[in-house]
Amino acid sequence: MAFRCQRDSYAREFTTTVVSCSPAELQTEGSNGKKEVLSGFHVVLEDTLLFPEGGGQPDDRGTINDISVLRVTRRGAQADHFTQTPLAPGTEVQVQVDWERRFDHMQQHSGQHLITAVADHLFGLKTTSWELGRARSVIELDSPSVTAEQVAAIEQSVNEKIRARLPVNVRELSLDDPEVEQVRGRGLPDDHAGPVRVVTIESVDVNMCCGTHVSNLSDLQVIKILGTEKGKKNKTNLAFLAGNRVLKWMERSHGSEKALTALLKCGAEDHVEAVKKLQNSTKLLQKNNLNLLRDLAVHVAHSLRNSPDWGGVVTLHRKEGDSEFMNIIANEIGSEETLLFLTVGDEKGAGLFLLAGPAEAVETLGPRVAEVLEGKGAGKKGRFQGKATRMSRRGEVQALLQDYISTQSAEE
Repeated sequence: MAFRCQRDSYAREFTTTVVSCSPAELQTEGSNGKKEVLSGFHVVLEDTLLFPEGGGQPDDRGTINDISVLRVTRRGAQADHFTQTPLAPGTEVQVQVDWERRFDHMQQHSGQHLITAVADHLFGLKTTSWELGRARSVIELDSPSVTAEQVAAIEQSVNEKIRARLPVNVRELSLDDPEVEQVRGRGLPDDHAGPVRVVTIESVDVNMCCGTHVSNLSDLQVIKILGTEKGKKNKTNLAFLAGNRVLKWMERSHGSEKALTALLKCGAEDHVEAVKKLQNSTKLLQKNNLNLLRDLAVHVAHSLRNSPDWGGVVTLHRKEGDSEFMNIIANEIGSEETLLFLTVGDEKGAGLFLLAGPAEAVETLGPRVAEVLEGKGAGKKGRFQGKATRMSRRGEVQALLQDYISTQSAEE
């Protein structure tokens, strides 16, 4: 049989009876991004208002007697509702659906049917799969490319049909009905039970589908095609928004536009040109800064080389700089008798380091320096450099290098 949610997608609450309740587990993603396993129960009802995931559509959320339903999955002709509180079989319960989530899914799913039908009718672009995502939905088209002109034509046509207020009807056919063979669809699941649901958009499309849909295209409000992306081999992904998602997208876009207008001190029509000018200015400043940094590196190298403290272990730390800055200093100094320990970055936090000197010494000391600074690095030919997380331990590195030099001198 079809569930109540499939017979009436607009129903928001109803009363039914608990059939069974058994222990179950649910694997979910925690707030830290790691997988978590929740212990709970699979509750089966005589009928349900909550759609179980299927047909590319995610499952509903809602409550049973104010108990949150965290997942709904189909198992043959029944639906398993995962809750963390048990419900006794035979209990009469009130089921409520999360209407905002449900109506959003109805808009996206019916929007997909409409786009799929129009893309096929206008250009012979067949849909091979689709995904109803949290932020946007994606239709996979069986074509290596779709032109911008085709996208514009599809978008115009689907919105014309929305404005025409075409009705959307749902029928149920028995599996042996000859009409089933004539209906578009990607086949039935192996565990399918009951009649076949057929969703018809008047004069546009007839398609097998188990999902929840609007009853009239006017409920879609509007469809916006965001563009296309290269999909799997010889496929193209078409991304779209329908209904309330378009309004939310416009609200975000308008907010960004207002913020940019305030920051750039120009109207929205001049935003792109203003950003290009800023990018060019930034590139010029970065180039000038790099040249100055190189000149500074050469000057620092000569100062270190001519310092009365030259020899043994020479250290230098600067807050500003990068790997190139340190390597220029090492190149200018070019000494293989002295251990040169250079660092740039936050004095107590993260940064970069470079150890240069005799190849054998650097090969021995490099990994130990990285370990002390709680970082990682690599080296060859008398240089070892990398990233560090504890620049506050530079003094320990200096002591390590001094001990090495002292030990070598004593052995000589």
